[in-house]
Amino acid sequence: MKKQQITVRVPATTSNLGPGFDCLGVALQLYNFVTVAQADATAGDWMVRQAARKFFDAVQRAPFHFSCTIAGEVPRARGLGSSVTVRLGVLHALNAMLDRPLKRAQIFGLCAELEGHPDNAAPAEFGGFVVAQHNRHQKFPVDPRLHFVLLIPDFEVETKEARNVLPNEINHGQAVESCGNACVITAAMASGNYKALRGALGDHLHQPFRAKFVPFLERVIVAAEKAGALGGFLSGSGSTIAGLTLRSPDQVAAAMLNASGLRAAETRITTADNDGVRIVISILAPDAPLA
Repeated sequence: MKKQQITVRVPATTSNLGPGFDCLGVALQLYNFVTVAQADATAGDWMVRQAARKFFDAVQRAPFHFSCTIAGEVPRARGLGSSVTVRLGVLHALNAMLDRPLKRAQIFGLCAELEGHPDNAAPAEFGGFVVAQHNRHQKFPVDPRLHFVLLIPDFEVETKEARNVLPNEINHGQAVESCGNACVITAAMASGNYKALRGALGDHLHQPFRAKFVPFLERVIVAAEKAGALGGFLSGSGSTIAGLTLRSPDQVAAAMLNASGLRAAETRITTADNDGVRIVISILAPDAPLA
């Protein structure tokens, strides 16, 4: 009997882009690698087991035991889609082991259901800039001249806690402004007219309420813009802040870090990943005692 091992590369994502709450996202060239191998007992945390149950229920196949290891560059609970990398990695690996009964769109749907919203799942699955609603999505490639400058603090913000601070109602005028900004962002990203992003990243839907978790948010965005960025936003529910720029990304990164006042923070400069999730290693190994 052969034991199969699959390694899946899943990109980090930055979502919302300010006003595009729960519907806009971009895949980034920052990756986690999820390795799934057949085993004598299933080894993995609750998220791994949850994704596996979802998969086996969807394909109506008998579950099998497996181990799961995760390595890479996507930090946990920083607003960069770390949970999606785990869920998509497990779903794709199990799907490959069973000769791909599910198509990519179906796997995206399962991941979005597990997440509760599609704005991270869609770009991680398909790559690029994605507009997503429920199980529907539209993807647009992103030019590498658009840089994503990430300020990654050394503290976590849990998604559940960040959602609990959001109000049930907001001002009608503020909602209209946020909606207009989201439309401008979508048109700019779809057309490649990235200069139109300047002034369009303002948000009233979630950032003002989540700023309590990242109190330096506004001054970091202002510093990024003064250094040449088109604008900035809270990545997902934070704690990462993302700046978008067509020039001088190193200067933007330095300005963001300085404005944060943080002693322990990391800056990363990256561009979009236009491919999405990929299986990078598929091995059939002889049966052997498990370590």
